[in-house]
Amino acid sequence: MREKSTSILHQIANRKTIKKARITYHVIWNLFLLFFIIALLGSTFAAGIGAGYFASLLKDEPIRPYESMKKDIYNYTETTNLYFADNVYLGKLQTDLEREEVKLDQISKFLIQGIIATEDEYFYQHHGVVPKAILRAMYQELANSAVKSGGSTITQQLIKNQLLTNEVSFQRKAKEIILALRLEKFFSKKEILEAYLNVATFGRNSSGRNIAGVQAAAKGLFGKNASELSLAQSAFIAGLPQSPFGYTPYTRSGELKHNLEPGISRMQTVLSRMRERGFITETEFSDAVAYDIKKDFILSKENPLEKYPWLTVEIEKRAINLLAEHLAKEDGYHKGDLSKNHALYSKYLLQASHDLKQKGYGIHTTINKDIYDAMEKAKDAYRFYGPDKPQKVVDPETKQLKTVMEPVEVGAMLIENKTGKIISFVGGRDHQKQQLNHATSAIRQNGSTMKPLLVYAPAIELGKASPGTVLPDVALSLSPLIDRPWPTNYDKRYNGLVTARTALAKSLNVPAVKLYTDIVGDRPAKYLKKMGFTTLDAEDYTNLATSIGSLKKGVTIEENTNAFSTFANGGKFIDAYLIDKILDKNGNVIYMHKTQPVTVFTPQTAYLALDMMRDVIKKGTAAGIKNKLAFHSDWAGKTGTGVEFHDSWFVAFNPNVTFGIWTGYDTPKSLETKNGLSYSQRTNYLWANLMNAAYRKNPKLIASKKSFKAPEGIVSLPYCAVSGLLPTMECSMAGLVDKDLYNVKFAPSIMDDSLIEGKFVKVGGRNYLSSSLTPSDFSRRGLLLSPDFLNRMTDKNFKDTSQLIPKKDRWAVILVSDSKLKENGKIPSVVTVKQEGKKLTWFPVPESDIIGYRVYRSGFFSTRVASIPAGKRLSFTAENGTYFVTAVDISGNESAQSNTVTIGSDKEINNEQPPIIP
Repeated sequence: MREKSTSILHQIANRKTIKKARITYHVIWNLFLLFFIIALLGSTFAAGIGAGYFASLLKDEPIRPYESMKKDIYNYTETTNLYFADNVYLGKLQTDLEREEVKLDQISKFLIQGIIATEDEYFYQHHGVVPKAILRAMYQELANSAVKSGGSTITQQLIKNQLLTNEVSFQRKAKEIILALRLEKFFSKKEILEAYLNVATFGRNSSGRNIAGVQAAAKGLFGKNASELSLAQSAFIAGLPQSPFGYTPYTRSGELKHNLEPGISRMQTVLSRMRERGFITETEFSDAVAYDIKKDFILSKENPLEKYPWLTVEIEKRAINLLAEHLAKEDGYHKGDLSKNHALYSKYLLQASHDLKQKGYGIHTTINKDIYDAMEKAKDAYRFYGPDKPQKVVDPETKQLKTVMEPVEVGAMLIENKTGKIISFVGGRDHQKQQLNHATSAIRQNGSTMKPLLVYAPAIELGKASPGTVLPDVALSLSPLIDRPWPTNYDKRYNGLVTARTALAKSLNVPAVKLYTDIVGDRPAKYLKKMGFTTLDAEDYTNLATSIGSLKKGVTIEENTNAFSTFANGGKFIDAYLIDKILDKNGNVIYMHKTQPVTVFTPQTAYLALDMMRDVIKKGTAAGIKNKLAFHSDWAGKTGTGVEFHDSWFVAFNPNVTFGIWTGYDTPKSLETKNGLSYSQRTNYLWANLMNAAYRKNPKLIASKKSFKAPEGIVSLPYCAVSGLLPTMECSMAGLVDKDLYNVKFAPSIMDDSLIEGKFVKVGGRNYLSSSLTPSDFSRRGLLLSPDFLNRMTDKNFKDTSQLIPKKDRWAVILVSDSKLKENGKIPSVVTVKQEGKKLTWFPVPESDIIGYRVYRSGFFSTRVASIPAGKRLSFTAENGTYFVTAVDISGNESAQSNTVTIGSDKEINNEQPPIIP
């Protein structure tokens, strides 16, 4: 019974277990089906979205036929040609990139195997892309993985190099994938591999130039053909495409790097992968790893293609911008669209840069080869740049501070006025030491060369000034932010009342800023913008220091020089240009420069301004160049000095050309030196040397025989040298009438109000106005500056009006009254007189309102025999007789008589008659 009962219980338990198991199974199975269906639907949905997004990225991509793709893939040998003016050949654009075509059967098998092992191990199996690799790369990118294996096949890399750009975007990647699949249908693996090996980038060669293609790499690194490479050499080159400039053994100057380990480590990785793929044996691997590859790198070679480094870089930069605008125009965009949309502009710049290196353009420039070469020689031969000065810099390799000796640099620009052609420029002293093109890219303060551009020409244009306008050069406080006189002149001296013509010729700061305060409300910086200034800041429109060249950022030598050509062109600005035309490889014109003059000033303003600038060279700050030039021409121009003597300028023009020069240190520091030529002389003489060099190559262009002619509306009129207004009789009688040129529209129409006839007293070397009570024996008559004129010429803080009178003989007739002498309300104190022989002497009375002393001879009537102004020698040589002295104040009050002094005996006194003094 017990056994039967146990059996029955087991059966019941087993039935329950089976039932539970069945229930559990059905539940799990149903859940599995549910999750599977959800996953399937989700995957299908995601795949649909992905496919739709992928399709949207390709909606603008045309279906490229075989001929089109073949043409683009094999377009790697057609580089752009550059030309000087007049179709003189310059060379290839890619002077920093060497490429030499080679066939696949002329390449070492080790190099081919190394490339496949490291760049695309499934090259012979896939059809253009490897989905697994793409997904892995996408995951690593999204996960921000530290290790990124890359997802591009050799086919994709070829597409990116030849058909697309290096733009980082999903759209570019989508195009790359679809084009790679299409390329694999048209081309054999051999054709694809050969094309890739001819276009891939391999870093730098022993001349420091960039290289592309395995043949250029083999020659540039090891001095041999690609077919002659050893296993180790092949592996080193095969490792370069991953990071060409990280693994390359050479610096930009062509020197071997101190640290070659990154490239050697990469070579060992390539060898390891070649062994893993079965391309080489264990023995070959060991031998190659142990091989000293360093001894195979060839020594640095001279780069003959760098004769025109600044020029070729400048051509490329400008050509890319022009081509970008051309490409955008073809797609329906305007130049304004590019300036508003940075991303759009960047896209076309990338495309233009790519096309410029691939499509065999012909770029024709305005540069005159003979003049350019001559200027380079003259620049190199010049011996008076000034001393090198120490400068701390960060070493690019060690990241430590080190001291280098920084030379004085130069930038210069020569422009043809009527066309805007850049005939020549000087980019710097030594391109190997400093690659910055100082003529086109260095932004510096333009100092006093700003004055005719921003102050004098705009003031003439607005009718606020003429060459004969009189301005104060005295210690004025023109800045409310500075608690002292500002500005000051560079020589720290003042010249009194000067004309605008003189102020510009001598480059005086105070008159320029004073005039600028009268016109700054009219925003004269708008004229700078019309003349091509691109770096203006909002504060440059209101800051008074802008008038003397202190800009927020600065200006380039090209822009500053170009602005001066406006005066030579009768007030019209013609934008300077360097690229005349761009042709495609078939000779079709895709760009041709068109000159578009912009009216800035009237012809009358332009002529008056240039006539003032003639004086800069005739008798002003650039007078020294006359004896340095080997030819004569009608020159006008302006010198300039930056803050703290950091920048030195000279820009001048004749009817044909405008030539501007700048010198300074790249790290701003003073150009002043204790001995030898001044900084301005060094700059001016270099300007003359460069002009002489250009003249010897093209006299007709440089030494214009024509002179600037005055346009209609220019008249010569007299003016009073004190005020600049129409001369009065007083001004004429004083001999202070001059003549100058005027725009008849703004000729003086108001009579001079600066001079008034008046009386004054002179005390202690200073002049004080006489009052109605001032005795006539101490008052003088003369011409005084009127109070209204003084208020107009100075400011409320200005006290010493004697500064206004220039220290010149003709101005001696003007007697400046400093102020009124305040009367103290008291009768002057009594004078004490002493006798020394026949000489009477006395000490001054210690009162501030005393204007002089009277000497009397006593008698029945006391007779005044002398009036001696205060401040003069207080003595009187008398005849026989009895004398006394009194003190007189500004209001005519006279002291009591002093003690009497008798000279001679009574008999002698009685025999002499005293002189009568009115």
